[in-house]
Amino acid sequence: MRILSIGQQHHCEGLTIDTIEASSLSEHHDIERYDYVIINGGDGTIRRVLRQLHILEKQPVFILNPTGSFNVVAKIHRAPAIEKVLDMLVRGETPKIQKHHFFRINDDIFLFSAGNMGDLQHIFLSETLRFGWLKHGIAKYLLALLFLLPVHLVMTPFMLLSKTRFFIFTPLRPIGRIGSFYGEVPPRLSFDLDNDYNLLELDGDIVTLHGRHIEISQAGSVRVVTH
Repeated sequence: MRILSIGQQHHCEGLTIDTIEASSLSEHHDIERYDYVIINGGDGTIRRVLRQLHILEKQPVFILNPTGSFNVVAKIHRAPAIEKVLDMLVRGETPKIQKHHFFRINDDIFLFSAGNMGDLQHIFLSETLRFGWLKHGIAKYLLALLFLLPVHLVMTPFMLLSKTRFFIFTPLRPIGRIGSFYGEVPPRLSFDLDNDYNLLELDGDIVTLHGRHIEISQAGSVRVVTH
């Protein structure tokens, strides 16, 4: 059994776990030889790692070690503690596995969230507040929400009616669609925006997409260890 940990070292007697930094992932071309890959970090880290690994012909099973502020992907799958998963592997047990679907947005991917509505402003302000005692934890997100609440209350109804604004948040799938809010991703979705360079929020990351036309579609799935 081969295990790779991305971003943090793990030691477990009975297992050999290789470690690399996420920033050097593109330099490693032998990921397919691993049975399990541990992703240490929050939702943004998971997205950036899977962005590079989802194209592998032989997909490993991903073990999530959530160390971010919200850890939405880990909560969706009720990701067990990393120590519990490693203990199972030492005993020769196979952990329970669940599929996580991901989506394509032009040449990028996202796992649960994408948009250019209030989510974009919220993430931008939250990242601006990422310093000092606000650097870790959810306090910066709560504070940003408090600051932006009056703006959201006024602007959200207009954004929901806009043809150039959208917000996708798949954990709210039962809600379906309300204007330009989508709780699930249809087989194909497209938007024509106002500019050639657009800031978007993807799973808590702020990215720049080039081009006015945006195509969003279901793209596949990866296997994730669940509770």
